[in-house]
Amino acid sequence: MIGKLARLLAFLAVSGIASTAAAQGSSAARIPAVEVVATKVPEAPHDVPASIEVISGQDLRARGATTLRDALTLATGVSIAPGGDAGPASAVPEMWGLREFDAFLLVVDGTPWGGAFNPAIATLSMRDVERVEILRGPAPVTYGATSFVGVIHVVHKDAAEQARYLSASGGRFGSGSLGADFATPFLTKWSARLSADLDKQGFADDRTTYSRGHALWRASRTDGDTRRWLTADLNILNQEPASPHPREGGGLSTATPLDANYNPSGAFIDETRVFVSGGFERPVAHDATWSGTASYTHSAQRMFRGFLTDISNAANNATGFRENIDINDLYADTHIVWPVTSKVRALAGADVLFGGGEAKGATFTYTAPLAAASAPHVTEPSNLNLDSGSDRLFFGAYGSAEWRPSDWLTLSGGVRANLTRESRGEGAAVTHSRLSGQVGALISLWQHGQNHVRAFANLRSTFKPAAFDFSLAENEGVLDPETSTSAEGGLKVRVLDGAADFEASYFDMAMNNLVTSTVINNLPALANGGRTRFKGVELAADLRLAGSNFVHASYSAHDSKFVDYVWAFDGVPTQLAGKRFEMSARQLWSAGLSHAPDRGFVANASVNYVGERYLNKRNSALAPGYSTVDAGIGYRTARAEYRIDGRNLGDRRDAVAESEFGDAQYYRMTAMTVRAGVAIRY
Repeated sequence: MIGKLARLLAFLAVSGIASTAAAQGSSAARIPAVEVVATKVPEAPHDVPASIEVISGQDLRARGATTLRDALTLATGVSIAPGGDAGPASAVPEMWGLREFDAFLLVVDGTPWGGAFNPAIATLSMRDVERVEILRGPAPVTYGATSFVGVIHVVHKDAAEQARYLSASGGRFGSGSLGADFATPFLTKWSARLSADLDKQGFADDRTTYSRGHALWRASRTDGDTRRWLTADLNILNQEPASPHPREGGGLSTATPLDANYNPSGAFIDETRVFVSGGFERPVAHDATWSGTASYTHSAQRMFRGFLTDISNAANNATGFRENIDINDLYADTHIVWPVTSKVRALAGADVLFGGGEAKGATFTYTAPLAAASAPHVTEPSNLNLDSGSDRLFFGAYGSAEWRPSDWLTLSGGVRANLTRESRGEGAAVTHSRLSGQVGALISLWQHGQNHVRAFANLRSTFKPAAFDFSLAENEGVLDPETSTSAEGGLKVRVLDGAADFEASYFDMAMNNLVTSTVINNLPALANGGRTRFKGVELAADLRLAGSNFVHASYSAHDSKFVDYVWAFDGVPTQLAGKRFEMSARQLWSAGLSHAPDRGFVANASVNYVGERYLNKRNSALAPGYSTVDAGIGYRTARAEYRIDGRNLGDRRDAVAESEFGDAQYYRMTAMTVRAGVAIRY
């Protein structure tokens, strides 16, 4: 029954879009795009010499996107694996051919979301979003030592937004949600807005679910050219984790059932996260603009979980841990932008990011039935005798300039002085001081009104302190920082008076000391590697047709390889030079279309392809490529929208992300989901 519903949903979406588009008039709806992630200054993506993509909130709502994977399902060169070690509410992105949980930077409303440690994807809210900005490649000037292969910036609607919404949905596996967005009273001359939601998501995996309560409050005041703002975010997340699927030899084990869960009974990954921030933007002398922001975050994480360590019914075939992690983050940034001349714009600023975290825990062994017919009963350890901790300080002073000597040429460059300091456990603090920076050029080859052809190129150099995952085996000292140099170039094309955009780019990035996961005494840990190289070609096309119809297609060819990388397998050092990086797909492509007028029938459909990829470093286990299909249909009136959305309608269950906790184990694509819902504007 579900399979028939999925096929019907996809058919109705595609045929509905096609027939409605044919009946519409000739004027195309065009949405101006703006980004601030690359330079901290609002600019159109085609005015910046880097690969930048902006997904509008209108497009997200047209596709019924409620998670990061939903939002980025059509993003160029990006593949999002749902779930992962951080729990079923999280995700693991791949950008520039590197799928590492900490290799990219997640920013929410201008603040690093996850602070000095790892991106806090599981607590990200995609409700009331204005746009999502995606910068592919490092951001060595604006965000310094916290980004490597890309930055994802989620921007919520301004506090002055007055539209009010109520929404509810329900779907497969006992899933459901309630939400509301509305203006709230605050101080005189201030505007305030609250977004609140409750969400529960079930899965095909046994004993796997998450429940989340979230509230985001924003307030702002505008006096002429001066603006002030306050933000508070509360997230209470309770997760029952899934188990990754173990590999045997060249493929996933057939000895373990598809949705087996080897976690102990009552396993959980719970987090309470509190975030507050404030900032301002005001004019100063000589037509300059001065901005500042500061934030504080407290995260309390509690875990009780386990992983299969022996694919048999032997006693004590699983290892688990109970852990409490408390993290505090402080972030502050201030910068000034001023026009030096009519052709030169300069920016100067400084930021500081401090993160302090401590984990206390204990490990245990237990017996998990291989058939997973019952949940293992384990008494939670009460003596949390193991610990790990880290105090991290990232400071940067940065400056950049953009020079437009003529209408056809833009030159830009920036440099950042980085100072990082980190101590782990009882060890001595380790300090690094390093410069990072970038240069870029944008050349207009042809211009006629909005239509243009522009060539761009950039060189970027950056470094990133080694990741810290609060593993109970990680007090061995501070690892060496990762470094990278990259080159990128391509074309940005706009035709049909802004209705069609095309972009083609090539990148080549060399990395040293890449941090990867390993296992020490059945505990997850991190280790430095050698040299790796990531290069590829990425193509994208957007077309906004008559009658609120939107078409997007993209293709990426990635070549990610070890250059000089020695890894010990069963105690034997092995040179991996020339091997492809694990879990990196050689090819990615996506195509999607949507029809989303203000009133009437709405529909969307998309397909994503992830090519073959090796599951392991030695390239002895090759996983075939796979495709996922999403689709949705609905109807809009002046006051309400009714819709039904399906994800992974083909019910593919391929391996999509490698666990850093379970050795040679992989999370599968989540099973097909279908949700029906209504959103009311009042």
